[in-house]
Amino acid sequence: MKEPLFLKILFCCTLLVGFHAGAQSKRMLEYQADLAVKRKDWHVAAQHYARLLARVTGSLRIRYQLAEVCRMDYDIDQALRQYAYVVKKDEKSKYPLSNYWLGHLYKSKAQYVEAKKRFLVFLSFKSDKPEFQYFNTRAKMEVEACDLAPQLMQKPVSVKMESFGSPVNTKASEFAPLEMDSVFYFSSMKTIESKGEDPEILNNRIYRSDYKNGKWQKVKALDTSINKPAFHNSNVTFSADGKKMFFSRCMPKNETEYNCDLYGAEWKNKKWEAEKKLAEPVNLPGYNSSMPQVSILDGRQVLFFCSDRPGGQGGLDIWYCFRTDSGTYSPAINAGNQVNTPEDELSPWFSQKEKLLYFSSSYHKGLGGYDIFKSSYTNGGFTEPVNAGYPINTSHNDMYYSVNKRSTRVYISSNRQGTVFEGKKPCNCNDIYSFNIDTVKIKEPPKPPVIEPPKKVDTVVVMKEQLKLLVPLTLYFHNDEPDPHSRGITTTRSYESTFKEYEAMLPHYADEYGRGLKGGVKENAVNEITTFFNDSLESGFHNLQKFCATLKKVLLNNETVKITLKGYCSPLASTDYNINLAKRRVSSLLNYINQYDNGFFTHYLDNKTEKEGKLLIEEEDIGELGTTHASDDLKDKRNSVYSPHAAAERKIQILAIRFD
Repeated sequence: MKEPLFLKILFCCTLLVGFHAGAQSKRMLEYQADLAVKRKDWHVAAQHYARLLARVTGSLRIRYQLAEVCRMDYDIDQALRQYAYVVKKDEKSKYPLSNYWLGHLYKSKAQYVEAKKRFLVFLSFKSDKPEFQYFNTRAKMEVEACDLAPQLMQKPVSVKMESFGSPVNTKASEFAPLEMDSVFYFSSMKTIESKGEDPEILNNRIYRSDYKNGKWQKVKALDTSINKPAFHNSNVTFSADGKKMFFSRCMPKNETEYNCDLYGAEWKNKKWEAEKKLAEPVNLPGYNSSMPQVSILDGRQVLFFCSDRPGGQGGLDIWYCFRTDSGTYSPAINAGNQVNTPEDELSPWFSQKEKLLYFSSSYHKGLGGYDIFKSSYTNGGFTEPVNAGYPINTSHNDMYYSVNKRSTRVYISSNRQGTVFEGKKPCNCNDIYSFNIDTVKIKEPPKPPVIEPPKKVDTVVVMKEQLKLLVPLTLYFHNDEPDPHSRGITTTRSYESTFKEYEAMLPHYADEYGRGLKGGVKENAVNEITTFFNDSLESGFHNLQKFCATLKKVLLNNETVKITLKGYCSPLASTDYNINLAKRRVSSLLNYINQYDNGFFTHYLDNKTEKEGKLLIEEEDIGELGTTHASDDLKDKRNSVYSPHAAAERKIQILAIRFD
């Protein structure tokens, strides 16, 4: 699925429509989910897929689809969980893009080390499919961006970012800020206050707040000659004399995409005349034109805007047209491939004084989401853009850079931490922020950090990172296994055999943990233990197989690897007995390692041969579990043996891995 277009960001804070699934069949749920995807109604699609997944927990396809629509719906944490599960279970690499999107999601949370790991893992996947060439190129850029982001944060731009606050910022989304002549304009989807208007139909409107008596006054919507009902009206800009207004007007295409055109109006007789749709070549039939900004370029009035028309680099590009003396416009000029990329470039702002074009992009190297960049205009073209720096940019979406008429203050729109939004989870809703322009030097763009050319991806490094991602690796056992009622500290059994026997006991566990319960309570209990078997027990063994397969490749590359094992005690039996039991469990894992691939690892265990791989295994002291939620009552086997809490405590771990 392609990432949502810019209008997902602009019009994100729509009312969330709930529904009742009732006793719908799996087929009906999937039909409704797929239908919502076709409408690009990501929120409703996520609800349907979540309900569907509750019925088919083992379906990686449904889980991957849920991850996709959650990412589109900006439900970052849920998307992270679902992609991570797919990565663990996807042995045949049916969903290789999971690691790619995990990289973007971790980057949006400013977890750059983890994001880089995920991009590197994705780059280790080989495919001849043409679409993967694009993702490979992007992943390589993102690896560099993950190195750049901490550098930008360590050397922040000297600005003091401030939320605009009341009366402008609300729980709705505020964006496209513009201060002009003591009037502050912005766009928002606020609650409709007009009488006789359906309160459920919410459209973006252009608002203003006047500066009087030392403060900004209550906001007012522009009249309906500009804010035409049934349309989304936004992104206002003015000519230098303030007598001409330009703005975007959009009609819904589906739940998240829109058809947009640019309109203009003139100030006459103390009011804005009826708006007029701008003629070609500004608007082009069948294509979007939006986000206008009027400035002066090469001594001529120019209109910058965004469009997905032919002749661009891909997605929404930044274009500009010169206004002629007769009031028409010259053919549209693309800002060029230094600025525009295969993805969206948005919210242009050209500073006539500094000859700098500010814009937002998610493709150029940044901190995450959309970052604000600046590009110098020299010799009739735009130079390679430079990141505007932190804290102007964050790991969230930062857009709509604008400067007031007096060149004293900068405004941006962002959904960064601290933004006010409706609901319990973060969304893509924006607030308006600002800073004083005299605290940041913008006459010349700072030189970008010196970054070494990207090195060829080292496959051994990638494999090491893959091993690190699997650690700590947790393995689980049935009660008193292996070798029940024994005092021995070793066993002849391999972990694989104990796992298979344990895996086959799911029906028995479901019966025992659900015993004595009825209705929804019993159903929840069965779902809990089933989830443990699917998400923890099976996942642990699959990760062990991946761990050993990757470890084999690393050793064949003559690396020295040290792994640390640790067993844990549960509260059911005496400490002395449990310590021996935990040692038997560690022994079963050592047997699995020794027997893997016809004894492959035995050659490398404590290998003394120079220039060959070496495998070192150490065992930490057996550990007592800390706070426990499991019962230690032998008579209460439902909670002491068959509950998810009890099952989760019967474990050993590959606790750490190190490389010499």
